Amino acid sequence: MKTTRLYLFLTIFSTIALLVDTFEPVTTAVVIGIGATLGRTIYNYLHESCDSKWIYFNATALEADLESKLFGQHIASRIILKAVNGFMKNENPKKPLVLSLHGWTGTGKNFVSKLIAENIYKEGMDSSFVHVFTSTLHFPHPSQYLTYKSQLQQWIKGNVSNCERSMFIFDEMDKMHPGLIDSIKPYLDYYDKLDGVSYRKAIFIFLSNAGGDSIIQTALNFWKDGRKREEMELKDLETMLTLAVFNNNQSGFFHASLIDKNLVDFFVPFLPLEYSHVVQCALAEMRARGRKPDWGVADKVAKDLVYFPKTEGVFSVKGCKTIVSKLDYYT
Repeated sequence: MKTTRLYLFLTIFSTIALLVDTFEPVTTAVVIGIGATLGRTIYNYLHESCDSKWIYFNATALEADLESKLFGQHIASRIILKAVNGFMKNENPKKPLVLSLHGWTGTGKNFVSKLIAENIYKEGMDSSFVHVFTSTLHFPHPSQYLTYKSQLQQWIKGNVSNCERSMFIFDEMDKMHPGLIDSIKPYLDYYDKLDGVSYRKAIFIFLSNAGGDSIIQTALNFWKDGRKREEMELKDLETMLTLAVFNNNQSGFFHASLIDKNLVDFFVPFLPLEYSHVVQCALAEMRARGRKPDWGVADKVAKDLVYFPKTEGVFSVKGCKTIVSKLDYYT
């Protein structure tokens, strides 16, 4: 899409330049004036801006995406839809929306972040208003956290100043230096403005494996008791998850002030995936590739994964994370 817009702009610009060479001086001045006005109009049309043309929340589409593309996560789907829908409908929120997504790898945390972005921003994850940070990539050296802190604060302030509807996604949040995590606390709090900038319409999403073991244990207990996973509710996990994250001294969240001050709006648990969910992931990936879903292939892909506990083999170790490469192998 961006390439198409650039091509259109260059074509029109070339046409205006050709007209300037054709007309007399007085007419040329008129053409240049028209061209400048047209150029600004075209620029505003083609260049992403912080307005309703480029930023528009589609609640119906998000609900449909969560129902048809995210598997085995009934709790997460419900929380995400209600939280994002309520926040985006509020013209005067008291604070930014802060979501903390927890669970083992391959359960859908990154995928859900992508779905949220795609249903708010016309450009989705490619939007200049969506900012993704990965702890081990962007903040690899704990000894330099003071430098990272200054850079991160400047980046958040600068981008929210540019667009109040900015989204910030922090992957591997539990691996960040605790001091770096606390450095973003002021932007999550109940302030009208900080240094003249309002952060109340921004969205912060934290992705983490922290608390994953506690989530798995709860899910396993339900399975051992013969209860359906769909019977699990947020109340069965929330307190346990919050404490597990806050008290884990191996995590960047350890005694983090943004948790202690209740600035995270929702701790969202992502449950471990079972065989049936992996099959659904494989079938969905086939559809995404424009292929007719083949249950036989999906079954082979799902059975090729490793499951735990070792004796029962209930949950996929890597969730749906390796589905894409497995499908390449079987097709």
